Amino acid sequence: MATVAAPDPASLRPALRDAVETALDGGRVSNAQALTLVGAGGAELPALWAAAAWLRDQSRPGAVTYSRKVFIPLTNLCRDVCTYCTFAKDDPSPRAHTMSPEEVLRVAEAGAKLGCKEALFTLGDRPEARWPAYRERLKRLGHDSTSSFLRAMCEMVLEETGLLPHPNAGILSRRELEELREVSPSQGMMLETVSDRLTGPGMPHEEAPDKRPATRLKMIARCGELDIPFTTGILIGIGETVRERIEALLAIRDLHEQYGHIQEVIVQNFRAKPDTPMAAAGEPGLVELMTTCAVARLVLGPEMSVQAPPNLTADYGPLLLAGINDWGGVSPLTPDFVNPEAPWPDLDRLGELCADAGYTLRERLTVYPEYAADDRFLDPRLRTRVRGMYDQLNPETTAA
Repeated sequence: MATVAAPDPASLRPALRDAVETALDGGRVSNAQALTLVGAGGAELPALWAAAAWLRDQSRPGAVTYSRKVFIPLTNLCRDVCTYCTFAKDDPSPRAHTMSPEEVLRVAEAGAKLGCKEALFTLGDRPEARWPAYRERLKRLGHDSTSSFLRAMCEMVLEETGLLPHPNAGILSRRELEELREVSPSQGMMLETVSDRLTGPGMPHEEAPDKRPATRLKMIARCGELDIPFTTGILIGIGETVRERIEALLAIRDLHEQYGHIQEVIVQNFRAKPDTPMAAAGEPGLVELMTTCAVARLVLGPEMSVQAPPNLTADYGPLLLAGINDWGGVSPLTPDFVNPEAPWPDLDRLGELCADAGYTLRERLTVYPEYAADDRFLDPRLRTRVRGMYDQLNPETTAA
């Protein structure tokens, strides 16, 4: 088991030291204190990382988690256009694809044979609003909306393979969320940013109506009202300022404090991709990513699960020094269709890396155990199934 020594924040400037000491003493870092973390740099950074790692170990000692999953890109059509995205395709493109039920089931069954427990459904935001041919395809499949098709596929995978669906479907109505809640124990959507600047002319989200910060915050709040265990996070390096990153983390914290439903916060680093308008944009480096992870831990506290995707950083081991406790979904079968150039790490190697740092790599389900154990957060039809899976997965830390 890792033993991280209690950090000494004496090397930090007074305002930074005050914020870090508040977190280390078990207090809630105020908004003003959080914003002072913008100024951390240079020799102060190792002290900041150490504080975050120590805080993590107070609540989640000895283990780092991941979810064994298959990635199901239900459709790569989308009504939004983001200047860094290669996942979404135009309908006339030969690379545009909507999976058939047979394809979905085939992938899920193959994943189940490899020990996967999660089926991550990723798709574009409401493609039927933009692409007439796609609307016709939906009708042939017996559906009048993408959310209806998604629900049917989640139910099919759940019942026929036992994998637990985790849909990332973008902005959904209350009714659509309720219907998905019946067949998926958790849901997700990246907040990405709270910067309205990035929706302006020439900015990454100019032509992405579903990326408006207010729209996404309302969606996350709607999930809180419905007691949906929710995964969200920030995307760093798309033009936001460091201050705006902290403001996004504070917005996530506000929603969690109101509803208690955010099970995990992802700190994801932007990766520039060829053939996109942001192909030449600079990418955040490891130090910048570690610092953002550490700030997330200090702002969100020891209980929150903070994740960084290991496939997006060549040298991802040091992220353990900055307060993360989870690697997210890792697939032994399917690529990361959002970042296809970035292969998943080998699970054996990931386990060895964690062990070298003093941690056990532990598998979890798509819904975190503390949410699986709480009737409030699981539809009655899912409780026995999910808790039984946790009993088999980690008998010593059962969710029941």
